[in-house]
Amino acid sequence: MTRPIFLGAPGAGKGTQAQILAASCGIPHISTGDILRAQVKEQTELGIQAQSYMNKGELVPDSLILDMIRARLSQDDAVNAGWILDGFPRNVAQAEFLDRLLTEIGQNYDLAIDLGVPQDRLVLRLLERAKIQNRPDDTEDVIRRRLVVYDEQTAPLLDYYQHKGVLRSVDGDRELAEVTHHLEALVN
Repeated sequence: MTRPIFLGAPGAGKGTQAQILAASCGIPHISTGDILRAQVKEQTELGIQAQSYMNKGELVPDSLILDMIRARLSQDDAVNAGWILDGFPRNVAQAEFLDRLLTEIGQNYDLAIDLGVPQDRLVLRLLERAKIQNRPDDTEDVIRRRLVVYDEQTAPLLDYYQHKGVLRSVDGDRELAEVTHHLEALVN
């Protein structure tokens, strides 16, 4: 049963690659953003709580995100088939929570895969995505700040998974099919 964790900076391609790999492996692609949107849309108790923060322009607290992850990983498809976590955890505290949760629900992960892309390429990718998605707030300064924050939070997380012996780094600055092929080889 495949259960990788995808890590990577914004624009590294982890969401795209996670979707492709999930489809080829027949397992759910679990993204915190997707979970949050689904919970809000379905007006679940967690979704209603999250929406109250979002309506005020505030970040949804980790405690709610963690409860949503717990609920999603406990669903039948994730229990029976495996999963790909996309962009979670984002810091060591969340990684420790995930380890405790997986022990509690009798699951584990196989790998933590870091999709590496040079920062200048990430900026170009994100600026292009901002144009395509008509996101005028994603300026180069904002994108560079997001990447700095990501680096600050992620460096310890990469060390965490390296210490556990499960971290694999993949060059994400290649053609889509090349990266996909490398990822498929890692998880199969």
